[in-house]
Amino acid sequence: MYIECKGNDGIVGVARIGRVKYSKSGKSVHYRGRTYETLSGTGFKSNYIDVESGVHYWISGCRKDGRDALYSTTAEIDEDVLEEYWSEIRGKPENVHISSIKVRSKY
Repeated sequence: MYIECKGNDGIVGVARIGRVKYSKSGKSVHYRGRTYETLSGTGFKSNYIDVESGVHYWISGCRKDGRDALYSTTAEIDEDVLEEYWSEIRGKPENVHISSIKVRSKY
C-alpha cells in the first residue's frame, strides 16, 4: 500500500510503500505498530487518521503507473515488499534494488 503522512499542511508529506493489515471490520489498518482508522470520506486530502497522534494520512493501493500521490513526493519502499512492488505491481523486476522513488502526482 501507499502510505503518505499529510503532516501539518495536509497537502504533501513523507510517504512509504509497505504492507498493511486490515482489521476484521475493515475500518482500520495496521502498519508498523500503528493503527489508522478510516475518516469515511470526511478528510481533506486524507482518508485515514492515526488513532494515537491524530495525524491524517492518505493510504491507498499502489498504482502500476506509479502515480500514487496527489502531489509529487518521495517514497521509501519497505525491504519486505521491494520484489513484489517492482515485479508484480510496476512490472519492472529489473528495479528490485531501488528502495526510494520519486512518486509522481496524479495530475
